[in-house]
Amino acid sequence: MGEFELIERFFAKSAKRPDVVLGIGDDAALITPPENHQLVVTTDTLVEGIHFFADIPANALGHKSLAVNLSDLAAMGAEPRWATLAITLPSARMAWMEQFCEGFFELAEYYNVTLVGGDTTRGPLSLTITAHGVVPMGQALTRSHGQVGDWVYVTGLLGGSALGLKHLQGLQKLTNEQRDTLLNLHYYPQPRVLSGYGLRGVASSCIDISDGLLADLGHIAKSSGCSAKIQVEQLPIHPVVKSLCSPEEAIALALCGGEDYELCFSVPEENKGALEVALSYSGVHYHCIGQLVAGDEPVSLYQGKEDYHLGGAYSWDHFRSS
Repeated sequence: MGEFELIERFFAKSAKRPDVVLGIGDDAALITPPENHQLVVTTDTLVEGIHFFADIPANALGHKSLAVNLSDLAAMGAEPRWATLAITLPSARMAWMEQFCEGFFELAEYYNVTLVGGDTTRGPLSLTITAHGVVPMGQALTRSHGQVGDWVYVTGLLGGSALGLKHLQGLQKLTNEQRDTLLNLHYYPQPRVLSGYGLRGVASSCIDISDGLLADLGHIAKSSGCSAKIQVEQLPIHPVVKSLCSPEEAIALALCGGEDYELCFSVPEENKGALEVALSYSGVHYHCIGQLVAGDEPVSLYQGKEDYHLGGAYSWDHFRSS
């Protein structure tokens, strides 16, 4: 099957939004952004052997490849609208492509995202998705507006995806029920798009937790010119992680495991009362884990009033050599 037949069979079937004037099938797409909105654009690349194992279910890869981009849009408070997909394939395996597209388009349809273009080529398996969204003018969430005194929150539960990865690496034994729970978190992350909407005008800064809470909160602190003080006993650690790991390992997974795709955000004292209303319709739980404070250290950890030290734990880095 040639490139154009591949595109026609698998990718041209994307549901078309009314603001897509011209989608797949031409040299480029034509879209009509809404008035009084700003465009929000993000790109992520997933490479076999770096970001996923060769035996990942194709359906899961389709879902996750789009979900990680929608999570970035959620962290900006943006409404997802359009996406492009550049996919490099070793070969055009029909059954694999069917499953990949099922996972991709199920999530795309849920969030009313239209695939408007991209590229296909032959080579080692990799995917690059560029997702486009919109946000009302001046209402985008960023990393850089946190202030000393703001409270730090996270959505959802932490550490489950990382423990699922440890199972895939052969480092953690799980029961069938535990495996299904944690691999669902790892393979099918749920972007917090609705939470992002609710945080507009309430949160002073926001980021999605892809590289680990410690690293990502550090980006907020650095961009905002302050430090974050975190109470580790307040971390919302996934109950399966708590049941299987020592307290020290559970905290390390919650802080450094990565791929939770939850939102970490700061809220001024005067907006704390509005937060419950802002997130009530999203159906997502959230937890206060600390506060932004003055200081040069991006993140400081405490257990009660005592300093807490992680030891040898580290956060994800694409270019870490060991």
